[in-house]
Amino acid sequence: MEDKRILYVSSEVVPYLAENEVSLMSYDVPKMINDQGGQIRIFMPRYGNINERRHQLHEVIRLSGMNLVINDLDMPLIIKVASIPKERIQVYFIDNDEYFKRKATFTDEEGALYPDNDERAIFFAKGVVETVKKLNWVPDIIHVHGWLASMLPIYMKHYYKDEALFADTKIVTSVYSQSFEGSLDLEMINKVKFDGVPQEAIQDLEKPDYENLMRTAVLHSDAVIIASESLSSSLTKFIESSGKPFLPFCPKDQFAEAYTQFYKNTVL
Repeated sequence: MEDKRILYVSSEVVPYLAENEVSLMSYDVPKMINDQGGQIRIFMPRYGNINERRHQLHEVIRLSGMNLVINDLDMPLIIKVASIPKERIQVYFIDNDEYFKRKATFTDEEGALYPDNDERAIFFAKGVVETVKKLNWVPDIIHVHGWLASMLPIYMKHYYKDEALFADTKIVTSVYSQSFEGSLDLEMINKVKFDGVPQEAIQDLEKPDYENLMRTAVLHSDAVIIASESLSSSLTKFIESSGKPFLPFCPKDQFAEAYTQFYKNTVL
């Protein structure tokens, strides 16, 4: 993977958030490629429960200052950056006071989903792509982890489809069993359609629950990784019948070689 450019877009990454299946793999996979001589960048949201002082986040003024339009409203984009200690891996944080200031990731103190999680996902997807454009850094692969990042494949294939910068970029989505109860805002499909995404491409978002979010992401990806051993049988069957190249679940001690070969054989 020497000199290959891979952009990792994740809803959660250690050491900035607690350890779970998504946050651990969102660290382990980039580290593995970094160790192989690949060029990587990681993007994640800057949730309010990330300790900026401890992790030495600082704002990148030259990248901040854009406004992203979400459902016809202008939302300021703030970019922060930090380095994972000892690894020389840069992590970019997508920030906005309205969406990410609160002191938790996806749910309030009662465990209820934030009502604007759909807009946060759209803002995150657009924020990542706009920042990468400003960096003028062309990824060979964009690898997506976690449901809050699941809008990125849709926006890449529709909203940004004419961007010459990404003409040869391939999208890989890892699908995890780590989900959420219930549904995001039922207006989500209309907010995505506002950005010119055709209804027939996102019909599943009429009911934006976890499974339908991931189905839509799979349909807009170039390849898929089953990242959880306990993935639901319905999602597993959907991936297997999608016609997309996919990698079955690999245990932790075997993923490095399997992921590397999957990248090389299916998308590079």
